[in-house]
Amino acid sequence: MSMFSDIDARHMASALKLAEQGRYTTSPNPNVGCVLVAENGDIISEGFHLKAGGPHAEAEALNKANNRARGATAYVTLEPCSHHGRTPPCSDALIKAGVRRVVVAMQDPNPKVAGNGIKKMRDAGIQVDIGLMETQATALNKGFFKRQLQGLPRVTLKMAASLDAKTALSNGVSQWITGTAARRDVQEHRARSCAIVSGSGTVLADNPALTIRADELPGSVQQQYPGDIRQPLRVILDGRNQLHPALKVFADNRVLVVNRQPNPLLTQAGIEQWQAPTSADKIDLHAVLTCLAQRQINDVWLEVGSRLGGAFVQANLVDELIVYLAPKLMGSAGFSLLQLPEFKSMDQVPEMRFSDTRMVGEDLKITAHFV
Repeated sequence: MSMFSDIDARHMASALKLAEQGRYTTSPNPNVGCVLVAENGDIISEGFHLKAGGPHAEAEALNKANNRARGATAYVTLEPCSHHGRTPPCSDALIKAGVRRVVVAMQDPNPKVAGNGIKKMRDAGIQVDIGLMETQATALNKGFFKRQLQGLPRVTLKMAASLDAKTALSNGVSQWITGTAARRDVQEHRARSCAIVSGSGTVLADNPALTIRADELPGSVQQQYPGDIRQPLRVILDGRNQLHPALKVFADNRVLVVNRQPNPLLTQAGIEQWQAPTSADKIDLHAVLTCLAQRQINDVWLEVGSRLGGAFVQANLVDELIVYLAPKLMGSAGFSLLQLPEFKSMDQVPEMRFSDTRMVGEDLKITAHFV
């Protein structure tokens, strides 16, 4: 028999909805929501974490409660923190407020917390129940959890292709395979990501800015975050030092160029560069992702060509593949979706599972995860 009631589930579902409201702004922190409920069942207050350095969800809800939290139950989507960072510990705040019970969706994998907040509250006499809607809470912060547990960001590879799985014509022309709705959808994924990774070949061919175009985001997002959508870090892999400062991607300074030797032109322009280790005379992609994790990057959005995309897949570094399939046929001479080695048997073939399929305008969006 579950320790949680239908009422518990309803309030935790509300807390999860609140947590979602920070998905464009909380990085590098996780998305967290909190609902405070009085002993008579009335909702006292709600809160969610909006930005790193700002109040956490529990502190936001307690501030709104205005000393009415004594004897209340707090529903929190992630274990309240127990350490001093840019803000004081939320577990201490809940104890001080006199909360009677705390329902936590899941334990925080951050080694600075990892059960310490739960222990601190229990030692103070608070009833702490853990595990309600843990699956949903995990889905909110996949990148944060992967970085904490594996020292790597979560990686999503995005590709646009025709129905015959071509990403460009044989002459390299690729704009535009998909329609406006799909391109708007990409903007929302970019906005949720901490970093956009691309290769110098793609940047030189298309000269993209790789920024979030706020006017292309859904209206609801624009209303909720007017002027607050952060631009992700742009990371360009340039093993042959082909880049030059006049490219659109260097229009602002939130760019990191990963190369093997410093590029004098970029050095003169003050553009940040990082010399990555090499493997088989190529940039070590695992080292690149480790570097990004150390920079507190939770989620990486890959917008790369078929060769670099295939290299990430071959290195088992991609968690999720999103393909926008357009109802077009581009011919057998076109560029293939991914460059992968020839497989001799089916047990060599990477296996994936579809997690979502939906229409986005006139295009089909397929989301799949590697297993």
